[in-house]
Amino acid sequence: MSAQSTTPLVRRVDARHRYEILVDDKRAGLTAYRDRDDRRVFFHTEIDDAHAGQGLAAILVEQALTDVRASGMRIVPVCPYVAEFLKKHQEFTDITDPVTPEVLTWLDAQLGR
Repeated sequence: MSAQSTTPLVRRVDARHRYEILVDDKRAGLTAYRDRDDRRVFFHTEIDDAHAGQGLAAILVEQALTDVRASGMRIVPVCPYVAEFLKKHQEFTDITDPVTPEVLTWLDAQLGR
């Protein structure tokens, strides 16, 4: 197993509606969202194959959810990975809202599906 030469960096990219995780200044993955009022609806998370198995998805999602809290927003976990992460990280329960049919319909319209 090779050691990473830098600490992964997570950044929010508002123009692209996502948080990205960088390794050695290159994007290694992302978690995508859309904002609905005071709720950040997460709908997709991916880590590039070259970086799989390094725990980057957990780092990415934890830092993204911490940013949501700091922004005074709430979380809606449509993304299966984010939903599973939240089951193990109860510290975000107080800012998590359920996924409802209404939210799913709204998200589909936002994404043009």
